[in-house]
Amino acid sequence: PVVVYVSGAVQSPGVYTLPPGSRVADAVTAAGGFAKGAATAAINLALPLEDGAQVHIPARGEAPRPAATPTSADASFPVDVNTASQEMLEAIPGIGPTMARRIIEGRPYGTVDDLLRVRGIGPATLEKLRPYVTVGE
Repeated sequence: PVVVYVSGAVQSPGVYTLPPGSRVADAVTAAGGFAKGAATAAINLALPLEDGAQVHIPARGEAPRPAATPTSADASFPVDVNTASQEMLEAIPGIGPTMARRIIEGRPYGTVDDLLRVRGIGPATLEKLRPYVTVGE
């Protein structure tokens, strides 16, 4: 199953467990649908969901949330997947509590590519994680 947090302009914000392969549209449906005033065009309903993700539905007029991308000024990234705490791993976009636990349980890693051993991390997810993670020497 995929567990996601749905927030913002939906009828019933909260945490929902959905079947594997679910999309953002499924998360919105689970949360009772869009609330009045939701900026429905601001969301790609076709995006696949990842375990531990947050789906935020903005209200019309709400400023868009900045994309979470590490910068050289951001000293917290990349994190070493062999030594990072649960909280540090959860700070990585797309990594929730369950995935962080799986990463910790799969230690040690010789290379970042070894994260492919973690259930729920495939090639596409690994590419999204690369800017945020490293493997210390």
